[in-house]
Amino acid sequence: MSFKKLTSRYISNHQYFTAREDSYETAGGKKVDAYFVVELPASACAMAITENNEVVLVNQFRYPVEDNFIELPGGFIDEGEHAQQGIARELLEETGYSFSSIQYLGMTAANPGVLNNYTHMFLALGGKKTAEQTLDNNEEIEIMLKPLDEVRRMLDQHEIKQAMHALCLFYGFQFLEKNIK
Repeated sequence: MSFKKLTSRYISNHQYFTAREDSYETAGGKKVDAYFVVELPASACAMAITENNEVVLVNQFRYPVEDNFIELPGGFIDEGEHAQQGIARELLEETGYSFSSIQYLGMTAANPGVLNNYTHMFLALGGKKTAEQTLDNNEEIEIMLKPLDEVRRMLDQHEIKQAMHALCLFYGFQFLEKNIK
């Protein structure tokens, strides 16, 4: 199905929040006015497992929803950076852990009705603490190490509220069940 963009103007143009107002015509000839799109860089997250078989989780306050979230490590991929390089960098910065292997699990779109980016999901294995955290100025991240069965329970009990991270955990557990005995 195709469409024709009629107009586009930026409302905000910031590194992490670029928003535009578009109008377009659908393949069927309908005109859609004032359609809003938020442009974000691609991001990545990882189900990261240490060499001691513990999942590395992070706990942090999320201002937009005014709540603490238990999440997977991850973040935005830098311009010109491959997704796998980005997640390795984010893992090291947020947790201080390096991983012996990183497996691509796929990608997801958080809200393609408004957001234009994808999140790349990974399974990182063999994690070792090799550095201290190097956090951004706005980050306060508590590292949590949990056994695999505890993380599965947390997922089943809806304690992982970040949707893309929950999906990454589902894919990660699926990969582990199929490929690692």
